[in-house]
Amino acid sequence: MPRPASDTRYPFADVADAARALPACVLDAELVAVLDSGEVAFSRLQSRSGRGPRRGEDFTVHLAVFDLLALGDTGWRSRGYDERRRQLLDVLADGPALIRPVPPTGDLATALRWVGALGGVEGVVMKPSRPYIAGRQSGWLKWRRMHTSEAAVLGVSGRTPATQCLVLGLPRPDGRMRAVGVSLPLAPGVRRELLPLLHPTGEGVVELSGTVGGLPGAAPVPYLPVMATVVVEIEADQEGPTEFGRFRHRPRVLRVRGDMAPTDLPANR
Repeated sequence: MPRPASDTRYPFADVADAARALPACVLDAELVAVLDSGEVAFSRLQSRSGRGPRRGEDFTVHLAVFDLLALGDTGWRSRGYDERRRQLLDVLADGPALIRPVPPTGDLATALRWVGALGGVEGVVMKPSRPYIAGRQSGWLKWRRMHTSEAAVLGVSGRTPATQCLVLGLPRPDGRMRAVGVSLPLAPGVRRELLPLLHPTGEGVVELSGTVGGLPGAAPVPYLPVMATVVVEIEADQEGPTEFGRFRHRPRVLRVRGDMAPTDLPANR
């Protein structure tokens, strides 16, 4: 982690300034917004000005550290996780309160208690004591609590059958549809079931804001609008579109809900 200048023009300048107290290192970490209740609220990160905590806010921002990749000029990726963890704790032992290691456990009962009380955290990661390897060869596993719900189909995106996905929507309180996310690519069976049910609006290809289709700053998503008459069942790692009225991660479309109409869907504010 480079030593940042103390300059409030930088996003999350208070966290960056706290990092100056650490030795030169490379960390695997994530910014988290922690509510006064102790729960994590990712959406607060996107609404924050980045110039330090403002008076009256109901959260503080911390850097949750998962792993140590390098310390000074020495790389630590080739070491086992247990060794990396011990060194990480030594690096952060007398460090700033805003930068803390995430808690680990090797005890199954403790892990199960965490799973039952995630408090806004999307999942639990399981790491073997191996070298730090990027990609699917890492051997890491992630458990997420998944939720099913319904959404209307507002459009289709993707240039090939293998990449086709849906623009999903929910009604506003006034009854108008609002896009709340973009699905993962459709499974072949779901795609075949949907094909005869979807009818283009005739508008031609339009663009959806990248914030709705992915993350802030993401490229716009081109899609073909369709008549909002079809409802699908979806699976996501959150109960509903809670962050700025959208899904944080792309939901998976499970099936067509032929027994439901868009007017049966709950309003999304």
